[in-house]
Amino acid sequence: MYVSEWENGKRTISDRYAAILRQILGATDAELRGSRPEPALSRADGYDELLSRIDSASSVSQSMVKTFNDQTELLRTMDRQMGASGLVDQMTGHLAALEDSLNFAVLPTARRPVALALAGASTLAAWQAIDSGAVERAWRHYELAKRAAHDAEAPMYLAHAMGEQAYVLCEAGRPALGLELVRDAQRTLGQAGSPRLRAWLYAAEAELCAHAGFPDNCQRALDAAAASIPPGPEDRDPDMLSIFLNDAHLARWRGNVLALLGDGDAVASLYEALEVVDPTFVRAQAGLHSDLVQAHLARGEYDDASTHLRQARLLASRTGSVRQRRRIDLLSARL
Repeated sequence: MYVSEWENGKRTISDRYAAILRQILGATDAELRGSRPEPALSRADGYDELLSRIDSASSVSQSMVKTFNDQTELLRTMDRQMGASGLVDQMTGHLAALEDSLNFAVLPTARRPVALALAGASTLAAWQAIDSGAVERAWRHYELAKRAAHDAEAPMYLAHAMGEQAYVLCEAGRPALGLELVRDAQRTLGQAGSPRLRAWLYAAEAELCAHAGFPDNCQRALDAAAASIPPGPEDRDPDMLSIFLNDAHLARWRGNVLALLGDGDAVASLYEALEVVDPTFVRAQAGLHSDLVQAHLARGEYDDASTHLRQARLLASRTGSVRQRRRIDLLSARL
């Protein structure tokens, strides 16, 4: 009854139920209530308050920026193990604090480190929004990340935000436009970025090519990713902490792309990746099992596909991923 009355506007959502629904749906308070936050400065002559905020922002030290980055790292770790829906309140508050610090920082020496922290946090928040099915919120967060990266004069962060934003376009049914955005991200990065980020962008290009129906370009991009990635087991980019990519991760990505193309070689790449996948990357494991479902279906191996479908569904339920559950439902309909 309450749900019906909320949906029909006959009853407002109380703070008590809003707190519960935010965790279940992975939605922000504004999305639940259909409202926008009030302006921070309520008085027309609020110069005292404005100057107070400017003074506070100018005094943000390196240790405070480190605290912001540590909070982003904690949220990133929780996200990959537990999923995004239960983190919406923490992420909203974290972004608000970073935006507030940046909005009232005046000089570049104060703005750049905060802008860099905001770019990283906004990209994480955007990917969490994609995972929760909140595509408009994801798009806005990516736009915020790009603005912050411009402010920080950080082409790597800008290119990464553009590359991830392409997935919003792809899932909206515009993979060709997403592919153009990924290639624009590559041009933005040029030769200034790290090899691992360059490999990540090539792999993203390959995936978008597969969705857009360009198999030849897809294989060229996969080869470029393999040629760019640094050797060795290390997977984290020290210059771009949101990037995790090594040969094992790339094998999984290659398998995903080949599965999208219906290529029989996908199965071997995916099982190779399954043997070495980090168990803390729960959402990645769910995606890997979903890829195996798709690859086995392409080969008519329905028993194997059913086995991996059950595992994918179990892992997606653990993280509450709307995006992955949607894909699993589509794959289930093919069995």
